[in-house]
Amino acid sequence: MRLLEEKINTDGIVISENVLKVDSFLNHQIDPKLMNEIGKEFAELFAGEGITKILTIESSGIAPAVMAGLYLDVPVLFARKRKSLTLFEDLITATVHSFTKNETNEISISKKYINEDDRILIIDDFLANGQAASALARMVEEVNAQVVGIGIVIEKSFQDGAQILKDHGYRVESLARIASLTNGEVTFKHEKMEELV
Repeated sequence: MRLLEEKINTDGIVISENVLKVDSFLNHQIDPKLMNEIGKEFAELFAGEGITKILTIESSGIAPAVMAGLYLDVPVLFARKRKSLTLFEDLITATVHSFTKNETNEISISKKYINEDDRILIIDDFLANGQAASALARMVEEVNAQVVGIGIVIEKSFQDGAQILKDHGYRVESLARIASLTNGEVTFKHEKMEELV
């Protein structure tokens, strides 16, 4: 997605060879116009899949998931990382380790909002090692619902998350695929270029 790549080039900050800071438009402050276009793109990519619900994880996945939900006309459910006084019974839980934050969280969703008839699109902000998306997929499958696809805003293609998910049979669609973060520069990976090599 050219618009997203341009935004990453202008506003993203390469912290290290593994970390890209995009908190000016995705992870802290949100660019609503960009999120609108991201939602529209996900809706076009997964049109015709009979999606009944979108699942994401708090908090950075919520904005792109909500915009996709608006275009697909389906509810958006997000897994909670924090315990809540109102979220305490009939929970589906999973453990997720964030390598960027170096912390492990137990995430939860209520069985009230997901069932075996659901066809779920998982959306997340980043894909690196596949931990979050894999945990969300396991939660969906625990209630015998179906994961119809995984939509990722930014994929770190130099890490193995996308391949792990694909090896498990999931359709993965990433809007921006990063080949490397070296010397403070972002290099994108494009399928057409790969085909020519």
